[in-house]
Amino acid sequence: MEPPASVPLRSLTDRIRQVLLFEIIGLAIMTPLFAWGSDEPLTTSAGLMAAMAAVAALWNGLYSSAFDWLEARLAGRQADHRPTILRLIHATGFELGLMLATLPLIVLMTRLGWLEALAADLAMAAAYTAYAYVFNLIYDRIFPIRSKEA
Repeated sequence: MEPPASVPLRSLTDRIRQVLLFEIIGLAIMTPLFAWGSDEPLTTSAGLMAAMAAVAALWNGLYSSAFDWLEARLAGRQADHRPTILRLIHATGFELGLMLATLPLIVLMTRLGWLEALAADLAMAAAYTAYAYVFNLIYDRIFPIRSKEA
């Protein structure tokens, strides 16, 4: 089922730009915070954050594209016109899905046990949820979706 023709979606190029900017800025913010909060060396934190960013980039592209398609199909609305409640649902769903993949990475790449890693992952998920909300709001304003006719 295709979204209505009147609801344009982000192009592949636009989606790649969005994901890359999100991950680069996120790495710059979260790496030193994780090192400080976990008492892990900055090099370990940087390696972990890079691995998590790679997983997140893949998940981001898949999840956001599917969410945008579903929103277009069900609400007839493009992503850059998304209301606040759906922005919160989008950001929270993204982080919950990502946590399933990142928790084992944290345990494998750090000295943290499963419970400590879960606490760290929850803290990062909360921080990234807030970041995702703000980032996507700003991104939608700077790079609005262009219709195919434009």
